[in-house]
Amino acid sequence: MTTEQQVAVRPSFAEFFWLWLKIGCVNFGGPAGQIAMMHRVMVDEKKWIDEPRFLHALNFCMLLPGPEAQKLATYIGWLLHGVRGGLVSGILFVLPGALVMLGLSLLYALGRGLSWVDGALFGIKAAVLVIVLEALIRIGRRALKTGLLIGLSLLAFIGIFFFALPFPLIVGATK
Repeated sequence: MTTEQQVAVRPSFAEFFWLWLKIGCVNFGGPAGQIAMMHRVMVDEKKWIDEPRFLHALNFCMLLPGPEAQKLATYIGWLLHGVRGGLVSGILFVLPGALVMLGLSLLYALGRGLSWVDGALFGIKAAVLVIVLEALIRIGRRALKTGLLIGLSLLAFIGIFFFALPFPLIVGATK
């Protein structure tokens, strides 16, 4: 399958740039939230990439070492606009969030003990928890379509959470 067949709608580079800047500014909640946001925007809303290609890329990114959401963003950028697109999506996926984290860190360090700062940071924690749970449910519904897949995911969770089994062992056991 060629790249042209994998892309449902090819955006202009300007639209692509501004959307990745927006995603970079609001993508928090860890990998699950970031991946769910990319799926919602890229597959459901913009239709820039189709569902099977997105899930295939996500599965591949999860097997490679490193942050899977970052790799997925870079791949989607490359798919839509080549190397230039991969660089833009990869950089914009990280840079705005890093600057927000710097600002929150400064707020925490300089405002620790102030009731309004403590309250604001506690509220942010609650919002992030809800975003992560919503993302897990959304991706899980799309990826786990049979009883076997649900059972394997539960066994993998039990192996990782309760027995601290290494992820490569779990992946190898499911093959």
